Amino acid sequence: PLAGRGGAGAGMWAKGLWALLAALRAGWCLLPQAGYLHPDEFFQSPEVMAGDILNLQVYYPWEFLSSSPCRTVVFPLMTSGVTYWVIKSLQQLDICSSCINSYTLLVSPRLLFTMFSFILDYSVYRLAPFWEADPWKALVLLAGSYVTLVFYTRTFTNTLEGLLFALLMVLVSSRKSDSSLAEPTSSPLVGIITTAGFFNRPTFLAFALMPLLYWAGLIVDSQKSIKTVINHFLKLVLCACFTAIVFVTADTFYFTSVGLDNLYSIKKNSLFDVIGQLNEKMIVTPFNFLSYNLNPHNLALHGSHPRVTHFTVNGIMLFGILHILAIGAGFKMLKKYIHQLIWVKSYCRGSSGLLVHSEDSPTLLLFYFVPLAFLSLFSHQEPRFLIPLILPLVLFSTSQNRAVKWKHVIIIFNVLGALLFGCLHQGGLIPCLFHLEQLVHSPESSIHPRHYTLLFAHTYMPPRSLLNIKKRDTHIEVIDMAGSEEETLCRTVEQRANNFTCNDCHVFVIIPGTVRATITKCGVSFLNETLIFPHLSMEDPPQIPFLFSGNWRSQLGLYILQLERDQ
Repeated sequence: PLAGRGGAGAGMWAKGLWALLAALRAGWCLLPQAGYLHPDEFFQSPEVMAGDILNLQVYYPWEFLSSSPCRTVVFPLMTSGVTYWVIKSLQQLDICSSCINSYTLLVSPRLLFTMFSFILDYSVYRLAPFWEADPWKALVLLAGSYVTLVFYTRTFTNTLEGLLFALLMVLVSSRKSDSSLAEPTSSPLVGIITTAGFFNRPTFLAFALMPLLYWAGLIVDSQKSIKTVINHFLKLVLCACFTAIVFVTADTFYFTSVGLDNLYSIKKNSLFDVIGQLNEKMIVTPFNFLSYNLNPHNLALHGSHPRVTHFTVNGIMLFGILHILAIGAGFKMLKKYIHQLIWVKSYCRGSSGLLVHSEDSPTLLLFYFVPLAFLSLFSHQEPRFLIPLILPLVLFSTSQNRAVKWKHVIIIFNVLGALLFGCLHQGGLIPCLFHLEQLVHSPESSIHPRHYTLLFAHTYMPPRSLLNIKKRDTHIEVIDMAGSEEETLCRTVEQRANNFTCNDCHVFVIIPGTVRATITKCGVSFLNETLIFPHLSMEDPPQIPFLFSGNWRSQLGLYILQLERDQ
């Protein structure tokens, strides 16, 4: 009885902790999180939809140009597009007179993704008993990870990839009440999710490979009739083809001259002409994506990394000790099963040779390391590419209580990760855009129109949509100088100081504190300056000695400098 009460108490504690971490996830999204992880969190969905639906001035990335369509428009429309349509409708109906502002433009898509992130929690809860892990301990480990708190609340295609991977794992892992493996009955859904994941990111096939092999093995093992086996695979293929047709049609409408805006103007007698145009200009975005990314020269433009970066750096950066434990267990199990891997015969007897569900089964490790290995074949390797792997890693770490003795290390690691990526990393840019949006839309600017030039240097690409500027407005100019050299930056700033074209022209230079000294060498003066804290630029990191001086806030801040007219 005492042991029973202890177990029940521990279970209640785990449930309460998960609820607290779930509330933190939602609350931090609404706060909002200031950290800026990567430009793709804006420029692969919200920025594009803000231009299309809200008619705001935005920067369209090359992947969404009709000349080089490499990203499907379906998921941006279903996520950021839906949230922007809602706030636009609320404003048009006068339910909310100022629904469209920098805060709602940032938070509304993130909030939808945060709600979607609980698909991950549902998947862990469903899968944990199947893989002999405690559901609530697994949920606490998942919800406490900074990857869940930060990455899964952002508008990345990688986030959707992780959620689709989780759903696929749920579909292929089914068990009867007597703990025996259930007959797979989800062939259509498996086909739909696999195809949708492929159109979202073609790399999804790397994640889907092991679940699909596992599912195929279960079907072959559970069916005695070849006709039934063929029926399962036929359902999968038909549903996959239908889903592909939906995506190709939507993308073709969006990227060709037909366009989504013209759908309502199509006359009935011209329907066949439209279908003819679509057939001629059919766009399959994943193939364009693969064609681009399989070219090593193109990948080099985005940065080349050693092939072992995912294994040795990114996995540890995201998952810490859990990644190291998985590597250790992988080597141990590989050594144990090496004699089975040598003989091809072990693959031919159903899936029982390797995919046996037992105490020391390597299946979860294969779900983790097979995608990792495939992604490592490409020279461009970013940490966010691995975030879908949190699901099999959490399940593996909580089975047999592998992570328990490392709990203090896990807590410290995730607190530091959340602070670094959720608060510090490029953390001044979003508050800076909030400040500038209020400035350019201030009552004084409305009464006396002013011209604003906003020059960003040594920051991540600023999402123009957060400035909330209509396309018809021409009084605001945004210049992104990225990581320009000192000479180029000074020349541009000096030109702006010497060429004020009107009395009500205002030029602002936005630059990290670590390169603030560069501007002082340019021979220009400033009317005022605003420091936004904190802001950590890993491209221009602070010097350690300055962090222990009285000027440390400047090193961890972002400056908004108003340029003074050159007399």
